[in-house]
Amino acid sequence: MRSDTITVCTDGTGVSEALAQTEAVAVFKGLNRKDSLRLRLLAEEMMGMLSALTGEVEAKFYIEDENNDFRLHLSTDTSMNSEKREKLLEVSTSGRNSSAVGVMGKLRNLFERAFEPVDSDPGNYLSVGWMDPEYDPLGVTAWSLCKYRDSIEKDGSAKEEWDELERSIVANIADEIRIGIKGAKVEMIIYKKF
Repeated sequence: MRSDTITVCTDGTGVSEALAQTEAVAVFKGLNRKDSLRLRLLAEEMMGMLSALTGEVEAKFYIEDENNDFRLHLSTDTSMNSEKREKLLEVSTSGRNSSAVGVMGKLRNLFERAFEPVDSDPGNYLSVGWMDPEYDPLGVTAWSLCKYRDSIEKDGSAKEEWDELERSIVANIADEIRIGIKGAKVEMIIYKKF
């Protein structure tokens, strides 16, 4: 099953429709109250990440499901570039994106940085968790929460990152989060099996 596709924007347009679509999917699939709330929470976090992006971004949101294995999709074409980002961050006292803290803040920053040209500095946010595009049949560059979690768990010195994962609602509810970049398209997918 695939839900309707809802256009959502950083200005909040379409967000309530996307959340209503999420609730409709939960009802249609017969999820219990607890699982329905979890699915909605994942959609809310995804919408919150979108609304915090800099600039005007329009994205497509939809949900796929197969045997109660849900995938929440948020995809957009790239429009940000490193020059725009630099000008936006010049306004900040520190010259850095101070909201890129916590797992969702870092994911938002990673999603936003995907709008930039390949040769721009990716920064050090979520530097582990990248999947090699050579092993993806579509050749997609992707970041994976599971791969990130495994790397942090193995690295005993990454206490701050581990604490962020422990406190993150999304990291504790979602089975997997992937951000993929292919050409001019950036997509975030949150996976949850009920």
